[in-house]
Amino acid sequence: MKSDATVSNGDSAESRWPLSARSVGLARAELSDLLIKWDLSTVVDEALLVLSELVTNAVRHGRATAEREIETRYLRVPDGVRIEVCDWADERPVIRVPSDTGGWGLCLVGELSARWGVDERAGAGKSVWAVVTAPEES
Repeated sequence: MKSDATVSNGDSAESRWPLSARSVGLARAELSDLLIKWDLSTVVDEALLVLSELVTNAVRHGRATAEREIETRYLRVPDGVRIEVCDWADERPVIRVPSDTGGWGLCLVGELSARWGVDERAGAGKSVWAVVTAPEES
């Protein structure tokens, strides 16, 4: 399903995914494996939820095509992981008021991450990113 093999550089990895709901689960499996490899098991649950929301938004709104796929990038940072999901839509994501029918995605991203944001990409599109860190020990 993934179009390119994961490019991994020790503390980072990136992949390309087709515009498909199946990409969400496959990207989750990939990130889960990386987090275990990076000894970041304490952030797996939160990171996978954040990734799910970002990839789902990219699938729904990202204007991916066969030539322009969704990209995921993961970077190991102190005590956690930076997750980036890149798509081809120029419009920035909108935080909606959550309701029974939706609008929870970016609210969850905000709650589960230490910080998040949106960067423009050169040419077209955007990168939505979030940093998920290990919980502080008491």
